[in-house]
Amino acid sequence: MQRRHFLCATGVASIASALPAHAQAYPSRPIRMVVPFPPGGPTDSFARLYALALGKQLGQNVVVENKAGASGAIGSLDVKNSPPDGYTLLFATASTHALYNLIEPKPRYDAAADFDYIGVLGGAPVAFAVGPNMPKTLKSVVIASKHNPGKYNYGSPGTGTLLHVATERLKQVTGASITHVPYKGSGPAMQDLMGESIEMAVGTLGGMLPLHRGGRLRIVGVATAKRMELAPDIPTVAESADLSTPFEAMLWNVVAVPRNTPPAVSKALADATRQVMNSPEMKSSLNEQGMFADLHIGDVAAAAYVKGEAAKWKPVITALGDALTR
Repeated sequence: MQRRHFLCATGVASIASALPAHAQAYPSRPIRMVVPFPPGGPTDSFARLYALALGKQLGQNVVVENKAGASGAIGSLDVKNSPPDGYTLLFATASTHALYNLIEPKPRYDAAADFDYIGVLGGAPVAFAVGPNMPKTLKSVVIASKHNPGKYNYGSPGTGTLLHVATERLKQVTGASITHVPYKGSGPAMQDLMGESIEMAVGTLGGMLPLHRGGRLRIVGVATAKRMELAPDIPTVAESADLSTPFEAMLWNVVAVPRNTPPAVSKALADATRQVMNSPEMKSSLNEQGMFADLHIGDVAAAAYVKGEAAKWKPVITALGDALTR
């Protein structure tokens, strides 16, 4: 009897040790969150705010890991190929999950088929800036560019990024004649704008606001439906360019996990994310950095939002054609 009892106990222990990690109370260990872009940008800033708050909500550390390269594809692939157990998250963007599959002729992942979505969180509104000696409104910049074809250039953080595509859409809407100059990140583009090597640059409101307030550049339009509370003196793109309809573009962020992550784990992450993003502290922190929450929580709601954004930008990308070759 003692031997039989010992064997039964051993068998139970063996079965318990073979159970997958998600069968335990989730989360039972730290979570890794991959940011597929370098440190210091708006995506990284948002990710770190979210990771800290999510960790407190879940009772486990959420460790941010920057894995940049190939316009976000390297980090996205890392998460796609990770175990679907809820311990590897991707802090993705419009560039990686709405534009990537529209632009890449041979994509290395499918943004819809290879991931489950925890939720779209919101992000940073796109903004357009000019040097101190340039015209003071987008309408004036557009008129000047039309009168001087080939003279004006604008800088973006790179070909195929949302900021590049958004500016090309602005050109389509206004008829501006401004040539794209791609940079490796927003920082070098802003430096050249302040050094008057280029006439305009596209970035995010939070990233450019300190330079605007310091008089080193002038933000001439924010791509939102109404003026931002953080900067009520800065007009919207529609106001500045004298457009009849709003011009909106946001560098939004979505949290994703590998496809086939257990539904209970995804739900736990979604519930915690909703709590985090609805907190006054998070909303205040985002506002201070020129960002805002725009929540679409859960796989169904988030997937619908991402699909809608892809449909919004597809005509612009189609019109650009070979100009999007990286």
